[in-house]
Amino acid sequence: MGRKAGVRDAQLRELKSFRTSAAFDAVERLVLEYAEAMTRTPVRVPDELFAALRRSFDERQMVELTAAIAWENYRARFDHAFGVESAGFSDGAAKAEPEG
Repeated sequence: MGRKAGVRDAQLRELKSFRTSAAFDAVERLVLEYAEAMTRTPVRVPDELFAALRRSFDERQMVELTAAIAWENYRARFDHAFGVESAGFSDGAAKAEPEG
């Protein structure tokens, strides 16, 4: 799914180090930082981060981005509470395909 949306293999490999990776541009780094902030308990999104995102996204885009992150958090927490485990559909999905 990520590849169809334009996620590059380098980004999949370097997701854990997105803050310093050249695979991500400045806006992508902000979005990932926002997702991390929204995933924390309690949620703490610094005003500076939100302001930086607002320079790249209009109000409608911010609502959509925030809703997408919130939905994935809801889904993950729901599954975790009920002990829902991976069905294996994404096994190897984060593995970069061979180049060439």
